[in-house]
Amino acid sequence: MKDYQKHSVLKTEQLSIGYQTKKDTIVIASNINIELNSGELSGLVGANGIGKSTLLCTLTNVQPSLNGNIYINKKPIEQYNNIDLAKALSLVLTESIASKNLSIFEIVALGRQPYTNWVGNLSETDISIINKSLNDTNLKDIKHKKCYELSDGQLQKVMIARALAQDTDLIILDEPTTHLDMYHKAYILKLLQKLAKDNNKTILFSSHEIDLAIQLCDKLVVMTENNVVSGAPSKLIERDTFDALFPKDFITFDKTTNSFKIIR
Repeated sequence: MKDYQKHSVLKTEQLSIGYQTKKDTIVIASNINIELNSGELSGLVGANGIGKSTLLCTLTNVQPSLNGNIYINKKPIEQYNNIDLAKALSLVLTESIASKNLSIFEIVALGRQPYTNWVGNLSETDISIINKSLNDTNLKDIKHKKCYELSDGQLQKVMIARALAQDTDLIILDEPTTHLDMYHKAYILKLLQKLAKDNNKTILFSSHEIDLAIQLCDKLVVMTENNVVSGAPSKLIERDTFDALFPKDFITFDKTTNSFKIIR
């Protein structure tokens, strides 16, 4: 593994997120100040309905921010055109693949769209990047399989490989472990950890798997009703950040095991 030097890839300053209607402005969260560096795996965690998806949509320019600034590689996100933004960040959503009749190789090759000509011809460089992405995600030996033949875990790896083939500094995933069993949840997050380190990527994912995220992430972004904070898991544990995630009527965070426990 190469010895990469870390640099800031995603940064927000006094960011406010939410929705603008004809009659009102609905603020989901405000004063969001986070900074994620190259080679880091970061998890976005919080209770259901707290606004994780809204934050990811704002960070990826799918919906506008209400206030504040977002920088990708120190450049304001609004200064990117669509093609340049697709070369800076890749997004993996939970929605199913549109055509499962495509092979794994064909799906991963779609990640090269920002770089190919208008007819989508693949160059030798494109094919090399696609094959590396397949190899990095342990899909090379089955790259000719059709997507309808794959398990949910394999499909998730295909989407991650497509994001890798897009060759961006920043990869953002919306709940990549949905519908997976415990083993495959851990497998996918461990894979993301390895990809971040080996390829010097900045990877941010949202998840309900807080215990796993605490174990595997370099940083966590924690959304509560009152604020959004980020930092190393150990530092957040020291500050009792996770105590504010859920009501304390029957679940609590145990600092001795770094996990949530049911109150008996």
